[in-house]
Amino acid sequence: MTSRFTELAVDCHDPEKLAAFWCEVLDFKVIDRNGGKVEIGSWVPTVEDVRARQMSPTLLFIQVPEARTAKNRLHLDVSPIDGSTDDEVTRLLGLGATKTDVGQGPDRSWVVMADPEGNEFCVLRTLAPPN
Repeated sequence: MTSRFTELAVDCHDPEKLAAFWCEVLDFKVIDRNGGKVEIGSWVPTVEDVRARQMSPTLLFIQVPEARTAKNRLHLDVSPIDGSTDDEVTRLLGLGATKTDVGQGPDRSWVVMADPEGNEFCVLRTLAPPN
């Protein structure tokens, strides 16, 4: 017996706004909306595909009434695929992200950011082919 990692749930105040932000960041599409929940992904999951192999998980934004109260214990890492890390940070700032300090120090190769609701994520090294 095994399980599959199928989705990562994110509690938030505004699922539509947060889903729109992450769709822009990751080039995902909305694949489901239902009662205060918005699911996004790079593919439309089917039971058969998931059972057959490990697929990329989706992100599920769930509306909750309470506010976030502490640093996230789990966060996403993203890597730019067609530009530099600095260029990606600039793009994400334009989408509504902010740079944040979680004690990482200044001499790191990654940049810690927060989405529009304050959830931390990191921008890692670029995966773009060298020029």
